[in-house]
Amino acid sequence: MSVPTTITIAPNSAQPLTVSRLGYGTMRLTGPEIWGEPANRAEALQILRTAVEQGVTFLDTADYYGQDVTNRLIREALHPYPDNLVICTKVGATRRPDKSWVPYHRPEQLRASIDNNLRTLGQEQIQLVHLRLMGAGPVPLAEQLGAMFELQREGKILHVGLSNVTRPELLEGLQLGSIATVENMYGYAQRTTVQLPHGGANPGGEEVLDLCEQHGLPLIPFFSLLHALPKADSRISEIARRHQVSEAQVNLAWLLHKSPWLLPIPGTSSLAHLRENLQARDLHLSAEDMAYLG
Repeated sequence: MSVPTTITIAPNSAQPLTVSRLGYGTMRLTGPEIWGEPANRAEALQILRTAVEQGVTFLDTADYYGQDVTNRLIREALHPYPDNLVICTKVGATRRPDKSWVPYHRPEQLRASIDNNLRTLGQEQIQLVHLRLMGAGPVPLAEQLGAMFELQREGKILHVGLSNVTRPELLEGLQLGSIATVENMYGYAQRTTVQLPHGGANPGGEEVLDLCEQHGLPLIPFFSLLHALPKADSRISEIARRHQVSEAQVNLAWLLHKSPWLLPIPGTSSLAHLRENLQARDLHLSAEDMAYLG
């Protein structure tokens, strides 16, 4: 099975963005617990440079990753940015000193986050911003998205997306305005909602994939390599043995073959693992392989 190597964000808009179909998520470039500076700053910078040199044109970041760590690394490694590079960030959350994750989604907070991202990335406009939803709260989705669309009208944001979104939330968002992308947890072993140990949930990609396909929205899987594969399911290890590749590479190839609207962003803090992940672009799974994987 051959798969597209690029994907277009907001294809029907005045300013569509065509990017490589395997991006890079920067979250793992921070210190432990997504907090503080990387253990090896030189390697972190080299990972970013190598990713771009190897054809990656989509980076995912957030100013709450390590408290601006990934944004500052991106700017140090890559500014002035290549014309074809799309940097996507997220707003709607922040970190407390105890390292907990909390909502930061009131209109004035969203504006402060956008301004901070623009400053730390050294940009005048962010090409794509995901509003990360943190579960039910006192600020309605319409109010949150209204603030995002206002920032878009001001020119600070080019395209608006939704992250960590349930099916009803996505349907509501599509009624409220132009949504360009969706970013949800999704991988071979994690397809539906996962309940988090301290409350809340991560909605799965499989629950919204059909809507994304119907509306032409790239679905950007995060945590696609985070969770261990079920021990009772040896199918992915069998395909890995057949092709003489790693299970992680099969996982990424499965996403690339699953739907042309999927844009995986595997993250890593290892240069060797980055190169291994990028090799998944060249792994061609047959129709029989995909049927076997399910």
